[in-house]
Amino acid sequence: MSLQYKINILEALKEKGVTTYTLRKEKALSESTIQKLRNGDGVSWENLETICRLLECDISDILIYRKDN
Repeated sequence: MSLQYKINILEALKEKGVTTYTLRKEKALSESTIQKLRNGDGVSWENLETICRLLECDISDILIYRKDN
């Protein structure tokens, strides 16, 4: 089983006017978390909450569960 991102989170944030520079400067997300998002790796629940707040969305808008074969 696997949780996957439905969207490119960094692109969605950029569309909202939130750049990676802003994320680091305001300490909303760390550089390591930003790199994990670039690579499609999982991040903590706390970071997912921050992303949902910034995107004004629900967790189901950004994550999907896919069954492994």
